[in-house]
Amino acid sequence: MNPTVAGLLQVAALVVILAVAYVPLGDHMARVYTGEKDLLVERVLYRVARVDPRRQQTWVGYALAVLAFSLISFLVVYLLQRLQGVLPWSDGKSGVSPSMAFNTAISFVSNTNWQSFSPEVVMSNLTQMLGLAVQNFVSAAVGLAVAIAVIRGIVSRRGTGEIGNFWVDLVRGSVRILLPLSLVLATLLITQGLVQSWHTGFGWTTLDGADARSMLGPFASQEAIKELGTNGGGTLSANSAHPFSNPTPLSNLLEIAALLLIPVCLTRTYGRMVGDRRQGLTLLGVMAAIWSLMLTLVWIFESRTAGSASAAAGAMMEGKEVRFGIPGSALFAVSTTGTSTGAVNSAHDSFSAVGGGAVLWNMLLGEVAPGGVGSGLYGILVMAMITVFIGGLLVGRSPTFLGKRIGQHEITMAALYVLVMPALVLAGTGISMILGSTTQAQGNSGEPGSPGSIHGFSEVLYAYASAANNNGSAFGGLTVTGDWFQFSLGMAMLLGRFLPIVLVLALAGLLARQTPRGGDTRSGGPARPAAATGNPLGGAPTAALTVPAETATDDVASETRSTLPTSGLLFGFLLAATIVLVAGLTFFPAMALGPIAEALL
Repeated sequence: MNPTVAGLLQVAALVVILAVAYVPLGDHMARVYTGEKDLLVERVLYRVARVDPRRQQTWVGYALAVLAFSLISFLVVYLLQRLQGVLPWSDGKSGVSPSMAFNTAISFVSNTNWQSFSPEVVMSNLTQMLGLAVQNFVSAAVGLAVAIAVIRGIVSRRGTGEIGNFWVDLVRGSVRILLPLSLVLATLLITQGLVQSWHTGFGWTTLDGADARSMLGPFASQEAIKELGTNGGGTLSANSAHPFSNPTPLSNLLEIAALLLIPVCLTRTYGRMVGDRRQGLTLLGVMAAIWSLMLTLVWIFESRTAGSASAAAGAMMEGKEVRFGIPGSALFAVSTTGTSTGAVNSAHDSFSAVGGGAVLWNMLLGEVAPGGVGSGLYGILVMAMITVFIGGLLVGRSPTFLGKRIGQHEITMAALYVLVMPALVLAGTGISMILGSTTQAQGNSGEPGSPGSIHGFSEVLYAYASAANNNGSAFGGLTVTGDWFQFSLGMAMLLGRFLPIVLVLALAGLLARQTPRGGDTRSGGPARPAAATGNPLGGAPTAALTVPAETATDDVASETRSTLPTSGLLFGFLLAATIVLVAGLTFFPAMALGPIAEALL
């Protein structure tokens, strides 16, 4: 079959899978976070942890809970690595060094899953399962919880500033969403030949008579949550290019669908929770447009030939698995860099200058197409509020988002949110490039005056873009085991995850304190009595505020009269343009020094 036709069939199959899951999964997640009843296992967990599931939190309490839970998680993962040599099921592996344990603990707690080590060589199966795999679940659940808290801030009509209960959101996301989906996906992957074993490995003899050893472990179960939670950290150093983790084209398609599944379906959840499905479809349209554009760009340039080796192979096949080819590799690369997953089935460092630059650019857009679990949704919502603010001022309309005024304090939080990632990427890259030790870390690519030095800059830029965006993938030519990279990339992951979370929760708190006045801003129609809204954490429903149409003021008014509509083709175009423009103005000089210059050589 023609490779292009085969690739288009893969894309079509992926779209069908996501389309079939979109409504049921999106609606299920909305019910999970708005339902009043707790499951038995949830009630047991609340009782053990001494959590009152009926207690609501303001943004300050919610943010403190997120930070406290993440700090405890960091300490547990760090200690597991340091004590690995004296714990059972270590398979002879010693404890991890302090700098690497520090970097790895931050990486998995922040949902980055950056790995500066070979997992099968450094980490025991116990550390993989009890430390890293557990964080794959709960770090993804934290992202989901924050996204839902932001939605509650938008839809709140009581002006109390309450945005939910973090502990309830964490438990529900883990128990009702991530665990069931992981069980289903792991079962499907096992049918494709993924390894799921309690053994640590087996020995064998090579053709030249040397002894060798292959690692075994519970790979299928960890592969499932690695993709579903947009984590990306693999149990093998080859990640999803290893046949034990991704053996067939069908397993490759399932893994791509898994990493896109929750972020895509969350747009449906958002539409349901705000009471206007058009809002979610608009965000989905923007995500799909950016994803499609990036996929087309990478696919075209990886299918071209540059150099004698590529001409002989008929495409840029160096660094790619033959069983996946150009289409499967491009599809995986664009999806993983657009979702903060970081899993790879090919070597991004081996991509063409334009192809590698495109996957780097995909991260620098803020990973909102469709973004990570939870983080993609609240990231694009922040960009939507900035779009409303800019667009509203340009046309003389009130900057109002779904009935909530975007004033000075709100836009300040949104602007700070947007600035965190560029500051970390550009500062980290700039400082690293002036340190002499980083030149050696780039290998042959870093030799001053050589054409490869441009690619060496791209490797460093990619590393900090991956860390600050909590992605975790890398240009493999850069050695990051030195103390500087371990510490600086760790801090980029830490600040890149939790500073935006605090800022977006502060924004949610500001919105939740507002009491809308005027018409039904969600539909753009006249005011009407609002239905009672159930307490998402249980308890009696609370009646929403009802204000007659004639009492509407200029402060917050109907979308049809004084505000910019936040759904539809026009707003979608404005939102996409804002995302691209902000990233372009911020990162074009850095891209010009790296991938663009390399492509022009």
